Amino acid sequence: MNLKLIVVMVKTTETDRIVDVAKASGVTGATIIPARGTGIHEAKTFFGLTLEAQTDVVLFLLEEGLVDSVLNAIYEAGRFREPGTGIAFVVDVERAVGLRHQIEYFKEEAEKH
Repeated sequence: MNLKLIVVMVKTTETDRIVDVAKASGVTGATIIPARGTGIHEAKTFFGLTLEAQTDVVLFLLEEGLVDSVLNAIYEAGRFREPGTGIAFVVDVERAVGLRHQIEYFKEEAEKH
């Protein structure tokens, strides 16, 4: 079984929507990590204090056959066509442990696609 990791970086206001569409597309769960970052545009300041939008890093571990549909759903739901809304990318997973209960589900979903 080939596993992939989809990594999504979005504003915290978008996290729930991203997780919901990923689950509707076949993902079994997500790990959400609070983060902050910097981009090509400088953060706005207010009386010398930097105002940064909070960011979440959302991790989805899934079977390779689900990647395209999940990534497309994330792209649409997150409005990633618009600048500054977020990014998502896919990473190969060489090995993983602790997934015994999800392996059967992954196999069933892979057969559907």
